Amino acid sequence: MKNTAVECHHLDKVFKQGNLSVNALTGIDIEILSGEFVCLSGPSGSGKTTLLNMVGGLDRPTAGEITVAGRRLDTMTALELADLRLHHIGFVFQAYNLIPVLSACENVEFVMQLQGIEENHRRAQAIDILGLVGLSGLEERRPAELSGGQQQRVAVARAIVSKPEIILADEPTANLDSANSDNLMELMRELNSNSRTTFIISTHDEGVMKYAKRLVTLLDGRIVGDESVES
Repeated sequence: MKNTAVECHHLDKVFKQGNLSVNALTGIDIEILSGEFVCLSGPSGSGKTTLLNMVGGLDRPTAGEITVAGRRLDTMTALELADLRLHHIGFVFQAYNLIPVLSACENVEFVMQLQGIEENHRRAQAIDILGLVGLSGLEERRPAELSGGQQQRVAVARAIVSKPEIILADEPTANLDSANSDNLMELMRELNSNSRTTFIISTHDEGVMKYAKRLVTLLDGRIVGDESVES
């Protein structure tokens, strides 16, 4: 039996700007299975980041149903959504979102600290995961002492360290050169293959799309393409 990571039914999102209404998502129907490696593609304004935010419980739908990791998000309280994000979803942001005053190791530990994991245990886990993403020896460096590619690897390590069911990555290579972009995508594909963690990545970069196992294309807030890809 296949497990479903994400399920959206008739999902709409309307943003209000004064008297103006903007339909960011319209009639989204999609099912993503556990362990898939999915890229959401489309030009700026197509709705891919909005859909990612819906899946991550960072924004609420205007209409429709959304289920993530077996839980109905559209009926959850803010506290329940925060708990879901903390324990079941990892985030990789375009701007890294690392805490400047913390070391790489402390940044990775931060989520585990919020989860109440004991200090010695989370420290050991953080060191192990930084090694996994190729940052052994750089554990005590702060973000300003790391390159862009290294900072994004810290962000990936932070996202995966507590073994969430789903990783959401919003334009994760936007601030990287092509070599670092390829390295990051290869790392995420490897993590997906080894751990069967579900990856959902938004991008408009064809260099990222080539790593997709499934490519979902959005345009003007609607899904206009959905295909399996051999890559």
